[in-house]
Amino acid sequence: MEQQNSQQFSPCDGPPGRSGTSEQVEDRTSQVLVENEPQWTSSDEQSDSVGYDFKQTPPNNHEPPNLSSVNYVTAVPNGGGLAWLQVLGSFFLFFNSWGIINTFGIYQTYYKSTILVSSTTSEIAWIGSIQAFCLIFVGPLTGPIYDAGYFRALIVTGSFLVVFGHIMLSLCSKYWQVLLAQAFCVGIGAGCLFIPSVAILSTYFSTKLGRATGLAFAGSGLGGVVYPIVFYKLAPQIGFAWATRTLGFMALATLLVSNICMKVRVGPTPKRKIIDLPAFKEAPYAFFVAGCFFGFMGLFAPSFYVESFSLTYNIADESLSFYTLAIINGASIFGRLVPNIIADAIGPFNVIIPTTVISGLLCICLVFVRTIGSLVVECILYGFFTGGLISLTPTIYIHLSTKQRGMIGTRMGMAFFVHSLGVLLGAPICGWILGGSSFTYLWVFGGLALLTGAFLMTFSRNAKVGGLKLGVKA
Repeated sequence: MEQQNSQQFSPCDGPPGRSGTSEQVEDRTSQVLVENEPQWTSSDEQSDSVGYDFKQTPPNNHEPPNLSSVNYVTAVPNGGGLAWLQVLGSFFLFFNSWGIINTFGIYQTYYKSTILVSSTTSEIAWIGSIQAFCLIFVGPLTGPIYDAGYFRALIVTGSFLVVFGHIMLSLCSKYWQVLLAQAFCVGIGAGCLFIPSVAILSTYFSTKLGRATGLAFAGSGLGGVVYPIVFYKLAPQIGFAWATRTLGFMALATLLVSNICMKVRVGPTPKRKIIDLPAFKEAPYAFFVAGCFFGFMGLFAPSFYVESFSLTYNIADESLSFYTLAIINGASIFGRLVPNIIADAIGPFNVIIPTTVISGLLCICLVFVRTIGSLVVECILYGFFTGGLISLTPTIYIHLSTKQRGMIGTRMGMAFFVHSLGVLLGAPICGWILGGSSFTYLWVFGGLALLTGAFLMTFSRNAKVGGLKLGVKA
């Protein structure tokens, strides 16, 4: 009995009397840290649903645990008031990063009939495509900067560029001016916000990370609803300039919330590589990156062109066609919440693969849409299932970084750089297809790109769990 009791003390209570030498006590402390941790049943017996290694111990058994270390997972609060404040802050970061990117569909239609009437559809699409590309492209830079401890500098810089870009956009009247202000300035600013808004949640949540990430990602869906409606209503009344400035003021107010309430919990990691090329030798990581490249290439086809599609085929009038984009973004709010809650229970891979497959099929089904009812249903379903694709992607990169938690920002940044190439190419290719043929081939292209992405994600999952193993949490 005495021997059992000697092994039940807390590592913070000090040595239990004279039960052994200091070295033996310290060894038993490390053993207790391992034995008292919760055990999980998944594809990796030492990982939970988001890939955290719950059997990690401090690197030096002769030193007390460093609770502020990013690698000491048992110190993650996994809830509490401060943790949920980070979710609120991340919500508004997504509101002003992906939310703004999701708004470009309304600009695509507006520019073609107003200030950029002499530009082709494909040329205008390059503005939104470059904006989305910049958001994701700066990941390889912001990831290591975040890992080095400069979280605050990133969100302050990003907040300034997003607001400043909108103010400059309100003064634009030429294509190159719009390209600089909206595509580059706002895009780079949004990119500075993206990786920190995801990575900081992994330091506050473990088993609830999917739920927390889904709530934060819902901000992008809400931003994609609010921003285009505000612009659409104000532009005819107060003009393009003041409508755009209003969006800038809205971004300023909401980003202030994030800058005030967000706080870094852990110290910087000693590893500050800009790239981690050995990560691409890991089959699960490499296949998933490739899958997302194709998935993101086809993802924005309906978001950018569904309004023009509705008007071209006289499916709805101008006022109702505008709301097709808002419907997609509104449905994606629930698509960012529900799949993430399910992912906490069955694993993110087991959710993102079917949602991507369904998204691809829905995109192809747009070929047959000719009535307002079917178009609304398509928009709702597409928004919901693509919401799962977008919001679960960062969770899976954390899931695939079990043994490299100090490099989460870097590994995620590298992956999103590859994604950015898919985003950069996707919308202009759609514009080129539309210029040479019809919407039918545009929807087929977007759908096949998403299905190809789902196929490669399946290879990633199988490499992770060691085979198909449909009943395994992954």
